[in-house]
Amino acid sequence: MRSTFSGLNTLVRGINVNQLSQQTVGHNISNADAEGYSRQSVNLAATRGQFQTSVYGEVIVGTGVDSTSLTRARDIYADRQYWSENSTMEYYNSRAKEYDKLEAIFNDTTNEGIESALEEFYKSWQTLSVYASDSSSRISTLEHGKVLADRIHSTTKQLQEQIEANYDDIRLNVRKVNEMLDHVVELNKNIMGAEATGAMANDLRDQRDLLVDNISSFVNVNVYESSDGMYSLVSNGVSLVNGLTHLTLEMSDPIANKDYGINDYSILIKEAQIAYQPLSGSLKAEMDAIVEDKSYIDAMADISAFLLSDLNEQHQQGHGIDTTQTAGINFFGDASTKYTWDETNRVLKAEVYNNTLSATAHTVAINTNYDPGDPDYYYVSATVSGGTVTSTTAAMNKIDIIAALNINTQLTAPNGHLLVAASGYGYEPGATGSSPSTWTTVPNESGDGANAVMVGTLFNQDMTKTPKYDATQTAAQNEAKRAIGTISLNAYYNKSMTELGSNAEAMDSKVVAQEEIMTQITEWRETTAGVNWNEELTNMIMFQQGFSACSRCLTTMDEMLDRLINSTGMVGR
Repeated sequence: MRSTFSGLNTLVRGINVNQLSQQTVGHNISNADAEGYSRQSVNLAATRGQFQTSVYGEVIVGTGVDSTSLTRARDIYADRQYWSENSTMEYYNSRAKEYDKLEAIFNDTTNEGIESALEEFYKSWQTLSVYASDSSSRISTLEHGKVLADRIHSTTKQLQEQIEANYDDIRLNVRKVNEMLDHVVELNKNIMGAEATGAMANDLRDQRDLLVDNISSFVNVNVYESSDGMYSLVSNGVSLVNGLTHLTLEMSDPIANKDYGINDYSILIKEAQIAYQPLSGSLKAEMDAIVEDKSYIDAMADISAFLLSDLNEQHQQGHGIDTTQTAGINFFGDASTKYTWDETNRVLKAEVYNNTLSATAHTVAINTNYDPGDPDYYYVSATVSGGTVTSTTAAMNKIDIIAALNINTQLTAPNGHLLVAASGYGYEPGATGSSPSTWTTVPNESGDGANAVMVGTLFNQDMTKTPKYDATQTAAQNEAKRAIGTISLNAYYNKSMTELGSNAEAMDSKVVAQEEIMTQITEWRETTAGVNWNEELTNMIMFQQGFSACSRCLTTMDEMLDRLINSTGMVGR
């Protein structure tokens, strides 16, 4: 009888184990499409055998099977690799989207971009050099100058808006990261409590790992698990989660950035009030995007500074075709301000006069500085000198430089187009052998476009062909003499756009390569943790048959016991 009851217990254990295994298979199939779910399995082991007497002595008889644990299939090495590469993937994706936005802002694939405006402005000066006395040519030059200034303004405004949008995204993402960190702490607490008895909180662990997956898309993160099953998350040396506690990220108070006309922010650790700088992820990408957006505002400021200083300087060398043949005025900027590039500090300085530049002590003189070694080579220089300065010369912020890039109001006034200084000056030599200082400067005729030619050369001529170039100075010294360096205006803009296109293309290539890496790692994880329908259905059939076999054996033994108990000893009745 003892062996019979032991057999019954063995079959009961078999039924229970197969039933548990079937339930686990059902749980796997139900969650096959659940994000972050890891396949679970019942670990089985034979129970301790019993000693029984036999003809040949004592033997150990098996007592069946029992479940030792219910575990999930997970490869921690694949997880760590996924968290690392996922941060890189999100960084590349965010940067690629940023480059798409920048290309849309500059919009040079159509006739609505700065490149087109520069080209049309240059062509208008070429036309004006031929038809200097033609009103339509003069008005066209003013209109194309206005279009160029407007496009630089609108591009800068869009760059500012993009920076502000990135800060808004960072603020939103910081809030999301904080919520996920809070959930990780809660899951740490629940997992520790659930596993205190030795069980495995598989579904809770899946939820926690899914949270880490999502956190890794925002910041780089390293994961460490303690002996009690709790996670610690470390990012760039900062313990964002440490068991049952976590740090809080927050945006700093606005920091006014007058150079770019915006408010800057940084990410802080709230508890310590120190800056937090992620190494990868979308937060890092957005912070880098802000830096790059500022670099393009720098480019707009450099172009504007060149137009306000160098183009204005050349424009001042000519005169208009109005009655007084006005000279020495700005094409861009304020009528009473002289803009000068400070090569030492690399800033644009504005010197404000008490009257318009043309009304100050304006002089026209022969200048021999182009080629002092050649006494037959002279040029005429118009110079604004003297006058009462109403304020000290001040360096301009970059955003103020861009804002100042407007057509001089003297040129936009009624008949102001007559003041466009397309015409140049000539000189009448004195007696043979006389000093150039005694020669007479005279305005050229109204049809002369000599100065328009000189203005036009600024678009495509590099600095090595201008009087500012000094072969005795270093490349860096010559580079500092203009806001755009030694290259021409068109070359400077094209260089910036070429770099933008090259960076965008390179980032797209990185995205494609990283996607391939992520595909391999994801497949690696899925191979271990994913639910395989064929495997689960096979297990379902196997455990169902095992359950049926144990049940049938149990039924047979029940019939045997019934026959033994109820029918034995009935002979003769």
